Amino acid sequence: MNYQELKELQPRILERFERILGQKKLGHAYLFSGESASFDMAIFLSQARFCQEGQEGLPCAVCRNCRLIAQEEFSDVTVIRPRGNLIKTETVRELVKDFSQSGFESSKQVFIICDADKMHVNAANSLLKVIEEPQSDVTVFLLTSYEEAILPTIKSRTQLVHFPKNRELLIRQLEEDGLLKSQARILADLVASREEARDLMKSKAFQDQLVLGPKFLTALLEAPERAYLLVAQLVSLTAEKSDQERLLDLLTLFLAEKKDNPQALVRLADLLEVRRMWKSNVSLQNALEYMILKEK
Repeated sequence: MNYQELKELQPRILERFERILGQKKLGHAYLFSGESASFDMAIFLSQARFCQEGQEGLPCAVCRNCRLIAQEEFSDVTVIRPRGNLIKTETVRELVKDFSQSGFESSKQVFIICDADKMHVNAANSLLKVIEEPQSDVTVFLLTSYEEAILPTIKSRTQLVHFPKNRELLIRQLEEDGLLKSQARILADLVASREEARDLMKSKAFQDQLVLGPKFLTALLEAPERAYLLVAQLVSLTAEKSDQERLLDLLTLFLAEKKDNPQALVRLADLLEVRRMWKSNVSLQNALEYMILKEK
């Protein structure tokens, strides 16, 4: 994402950080809540820390350091993402060891932890002390879409920044990309950016979910025995844990559009239970089948 796109999506937040950078007052620990350009803002701020050609504290985006950071190949900017549905304690403990060391390129380091809500509780506690008392020139960005899942002790030691989604802008962009208005509405709620939507729409499995998902939910509301027969086919369209989570989000959005149907509200509550079961390592297929069978 380039500067202009970042400015269009999050003008107020960008203006705020431009002032902070100009005053050289960037904090050492931030919690970014919301997916709409939050990772891109973390990359922008990381570039600002290491840029070789920037002015007034702002990154140029074209020097060696800026380009490597954008490609996630700069040695002193570490990006951590979950494996499966979890950021393991060992991963964060290894990270914590690096906090006390100087960077390779300079004395500074930046750590970006994506989906920070997926840190194991022990992992989050390992991170707590170094956020509170950093031993070197370290900046930490914690990114989450589920702020309520972040430990209160972590939240209290970071600067919280909310990244609201510009939904109407995203819908317009997706329609410009050729999506039907109904698809654009669903995707605008499902994704954080135009780029993410474009990537999703390249996936045959996701396109099939857009078709099969409404059929499954119609059957769920009208003839649950038919819905039961569709579960395996629906789950087969998800190869990874992240795909399964997105499918649950998609089904929730489809159901929310039927909110005038009282039965849809019941099924929304059922989907919350399915999500809880799935997060407790029950297979998605078993959780969905259980949801259907328990009503019989």
